Amino acid sequence: MTETNNGSRAAGAALIAGGGVFFAAEFIAAAAWTDPPYSYTHHFISNLGVHGPVTAFDQFMYSPLAWVMNTGFILFGVLTLGGVLLLRGLPGRRRVVMIGTAVLLAAGGVLVGLFPGSGDDGTADYHGLGALLAFVFGNVLAVLIGRAHRFLGITRGLGRTLVACGVLGLLSIGAFAGTLASGAGILIGLAERGIIYPFLIGFIVVGAALQRRVRT
Repeated sequence: MTETNNGSRAAGAALIAGGGVFFAAEFIAAAAWTDPPYSYTHHFISNLGVHGPVTAFDQFMYSPLAWVMNTGFILFGVLTLGGVLLLRGLPGRRRVVMIGTAVLLAAGGVLVGLFPGSGDDGTADYHGLGALLAFVFGNVLAVLIGRAHRFLGITRGLGRTLVACGVLGLLSIGAFAGTLASGAGILIGLAERGIIYPFLIGFIVVGAALQRRVRT
C-alpha cells in the first residue's frame, strides 16, 4: 500500500474517531444524568461537563460523569486535527488554510474540556471562547473539506453535502444566539446541536468515504 493510501486511511480513521468520541461521550454522560433526566432539547451540551450540582445560566447542572464529556471534548478536537494533518492530495495553500482552521477547532475543544462552563469558577470566559472557536471553525472546516473534494478523492455530491452541513451550522449559530438572547430558553439545547451535529456527522461520513476509497 502506498504512503498516500496509508495517510488517507489514517485520516479517515481519525475523522471517524473524532466525531464518534464526541457522540459516545455525550451519550454516556447524558445517560448517567438521571435526577432529573438530562434533556437533549433543553440543556446545553456543556452542562454534561459540569459535575455540580450547581445552577448557572438559568439551568440546573449535575453530570456525574462530567469527566467523560470533558475528555470527549478534548479528544474530539485533537483527533479531528490529526485527521486533517493526515489528509493527502491538498495543494499547499489549501492545506495551510485547512490545518489552521483545524488548529482553531482543536483549541476550542481543548478549552471547553479544560474549563467546564459552570460559571462559578472564574473560567467562564475561557469556556465561552472555546465554544465559539468550536462552533465557528468546525463548520468552516466542513466547508473547506467539501470544497476540496476533488483533491481528496471524495465525490462531488459528498463535497456539496459537507458544504451544506457547514453552512447549516453557521446559520444555526444565529438561531442559537437569538434563542439565548431572548432569555426564553425554549429548545436551546436543540438549537445548539444544530450548530455541532451537522459538521460532526459530516466528518464521520468523509472519514468513512476515505476508508472506502483506500480499500477500493
